[in-house]
Amino acid sequence: MWLTSSLDTVLTPTAVALGNFDGVHRGHRQVIQSALAAATQAEVYPTVVTFHPHPQAFFTGQSRLLLTPVEEKVQQLEAMGITQMVALPFDRPLAELSPEAFVETILLEQLQAQWISVGQDFRFGKKRAGTVADLQAIAAAHNVEVHIVPLHTCKEGRISSSQIRTSLTAGDLAQANRLLGRPYSLIGTVVQGQQLGRTIGFPTANLQLPPEKFLPRQGVYRVRVTSTGWEKPQLGVMNIGNRPTVDGVQQTTEVHLLDWSGDLYGQTLTVDLEAFLRPEQKFASLEALKAQIHADCETARQQAISDYVLES
Repeated sequence: MWLTSSLDTVLTPTAVALGNFDGVHRGHRQVIQSALAAATQAEVYPTVVTFHPHPQAFFTGQSRLLLTPVEEKVQQLEAMGITQMVALPFDRPLAELSPEAFVETILLEQLQAQWISVGQDFRFGKKRAGTVADLQAIAAAHNVEVHIVPLHTCKEGRISSSQIRTSLTAGDLAQANRLLGRPYSLIGTVVQGQQLGRTIGFPTANLQLPPEKFLPRQGVYRVRVTSTGWEKPQLGVMNIGNRPTVDGVQQTTEVHLLDWSGDLYGQTLTVDLEAFLRPEQKFASLEALKAQIHADCETARQQAISDYVLES
C-alpha cells in the first residue's frame, strides 16, 4: 500500500474515504467499503484520506493516544483492499482552510477525487464549519458524488472510537471487540526485559509499543500472537501492568506463548486480545505468582478449546 503525507506524491485519480478512522471499527469500515466499491467500478485508486496529528491533538496541544497508530492503521486498511493512504499534515494552514477551499483544492484538484465517502457526522474546514450537506453541494458543482454513510449502531448503541476506549478502560474487552468487529490488537517489537518470567518457568516476550498506543485496562489477557514467517497464530497470555509482586514501577507489556520455544528478540509481534482473564494483582511470593500464571495459562487453553468447539 502506498502511504504518503505529501499531496505531490499521491496516486491519482482516486475514490476517497475521508475521516480520522482511529480504530478502523465497524462504522469506519462502511465508509471505507463504499469508496472501495466506487474505486473498483471507476478503475481509480481506492484511497483513505486522514489527518496527522489528530485534529483534536492539534487544537488542544496535548498528545492523543490512538487505537490504531499509523502502522496498525495501514495493516488494517491494506487487508481491506485500500491501495493508498494519504495522511494530511494537520497544521495551521490546513485548519484555516474554508470548507470550499478544502474540497476544491485538496480533494478535487490535488487528489482528483471521482467519488467521496464520509460518515454522517463528518465535519471539516475552518472551525469545523463544513457539514456533509456542504460537502455534497460543493462536490456536486464539479459532478463528483458524495456518499454519506449513516451512523453505525449495535445493541450497545452507537459505534464510536470513544465508546471503544471506554470499554477497553473498563476491561470490557468483549464489548470493545464487538464494536471493532475484530480483536483489539497491539503491534510491538520484542526487547530485552528483566527475564524474571524465565526464572519461574514462564518466559515472556517484553513488547516495546508505539508511545501513542492506547492500552486497555491493566491485567491478564488471553491472546493470539502472529509474526512474519510463522505458520499459524500462537496462543498466549499477556500481562499489562507494573508487576507489583516484584515491586515494579514502570508499566510493561509481556506475552507468554503457551506452546513455543525459541528466541523472539527483535521480532515484531502482532498480539490480538481475545479475552480479559483477570486484573493485575500482587502476590505474597514468587511461588504464588507462578501458581497463578499456571492457572491463567490453563484458563486460556480451556477457553480457546471451548471457542473452537463453538465455532465448529
